[in-house]
Amino acid sequence: MVPAQWVSYSEDEVARLVVKLAKDGLQPALIGLVLRDQYGIPSVKAAAKKTVTQILADNKLLPSIPQDLFNLLRRAVRLRAHLERNKHDAHSIRGLELLESMVRRLVKYYRGTGKLPADWEYDAERAKLIVEKGA
Repeated sequence: MVPAQWVSYSEDEVARLVVKLAKDGLQPALIGLVLRDQYGIPSVKAAAKKTVTQILADNKLLPSIPQDLFNLLRRAVRLRAHLERNKHDAHSIRGLELLESMVRRLVKYYRGTGKLPADWEYDAERAKLIVEKGA
């Protein structure tokens, strides 16, 4: 990828911005949005020759749980809380089954790629603790 001609940031400056935003608590996808909207950097990969997650991994700031899995865990926790209040919501019960199936498949993938420990398994109580902690 060729960086846009009008981007005035160097590779090091973009990497420093990514690290700064990660330390401020932003998730990797939001970092890209902030860089695009506030700093005028249309593509981190084109400007820094690395992706946001690669920059975070180099600086040991990568979250312990991948962002997409964390978002699914958060949805599952919210849906379980909804079902505690609305026990007869059959549509949400089915939605929870589908969501937890998606979580298990994603966990299997991340265990295979080494992004999660080999003994990591989905558990509703563990998911609640992870979401409360903020990973």
